[in-house]
Amino acid sequence: MTEADRRFMTLALALARRGLGNVWPNPAVGCVIVSAGRVVGRGWTQPGGRPHAERRALDQAGAAARGATAYVTLEPCAHHGKTPPCSEALIAAGVARVVSAQEDPDPRVSGRGHAMLRAAGVTVDTGVLEAEARALQAGFLSRITLGRPWLALKLATSFDGRIALANGESQWITSPAARARVHALRARFDAVLVGGGTARADDPLLTVRSFTPLRQPVRVIAAAGLDLPRGRLAASVSEVPLWLLHGPDAPKEARAYWRGTGAELIETSSTDQGVEPAALMRALGARGLTRVFCEGGGQFAAALMRAGFVDELIGFTAGVVLGGDGRAALGPLGLERLAEAPRYSLAATEVIGGDILHRWRRA
Repeated sequence: MTEADRRFMTLALALARRGLGNVWPNPAVGCVIVSAGRVVGRGWTQPGGRPHAERRALDQAGAAARGATAYVTLEPCAHHGKTPPCSEALIAAGVARVVSAQEDPDPRVSGRGHAMLRAAGVTVDTGVLEAEARALQAGFLSRITLGRPWLALKLATSFDGRIALANGESQWITSPAARARVHALRARFDAVLVGGGTARADDPLLTVRSFTPLRQPVRVIAAAGLDLPRGRLAASVSEVPLWLLHGPDAPKEARAYWRGTGAELIETSSTDQGVEPAALMRALGARGLTRVFCEGGGQFAAALMRAGFVDELIGFTAGVVLGGDGRAALGPLGLERLAEAPRYSLAATEVIGGDILHRWRRA
């Protein structure tokens, strides 16, 4: 890997991040086309997944793409879908070299894009900044290889890990700046997920409101009995999609009501504790979601944690202490030994409005 390869792939990864939350079920890809050391084309996957990054970069480069090098954060596609394969487009444009960060595990591609390029005489180099690319593509990779989206759990707590006083008062533990960052984070995910308890307690909108995003995340609520408030959530379905995952015994009247609002109902298996986590995650993956931002509540989040589906922790910790009688951020995990506790590795920290933002990924 040359220093130039590293520099231009870093730029391609930065472009790819612009697609997060906007392109599912497609991956968020970035592409940079370089001729004689100069960037002549840049592109990233557009909202809704089309056009692809390579197509955008080639259109910008025009004739300058001939003999150039294309840096792509994921193997160019090799299958015909709504558009022709990007591998064919790169070949037709006369690109001489393609540098890709990683192979695409999608069975429709899975090395075929690289093979197509090599067969046409294009030099192909792979694995440039692969670890960084895999981290960025964690959601897409999870959906393709595991059949479920990447799940991040957000917790906004006091210094001692509480989310409210014993009487339920919680507004506001964290600062306005921290709450605005939560909205920015929502916009980087395909969906915002909460359990039925949070929906019943707050009737939350679950939308991005601190700015106007390119695409609002889908709102997903797991409520086995569809016993949900019929206020703000119901009134906003025409503006922002709402998916309701429920059990087989959900009342017919509730089903009819929510269908009438325009919400999408997804029946799945459930237990006495609510919607079954594995079934929930499979259902979301089957519908193309790659990145899901879970905002609780405590019992629901604990069920996801016990099932091993929490891939990332995003914590906002405030310098306030609520004490042992405050409400815990997570419900019981039923651990008997410390070795059984889920472990995460620190990925980033930041001070926001006097609070601490810390992000952890599964160890």
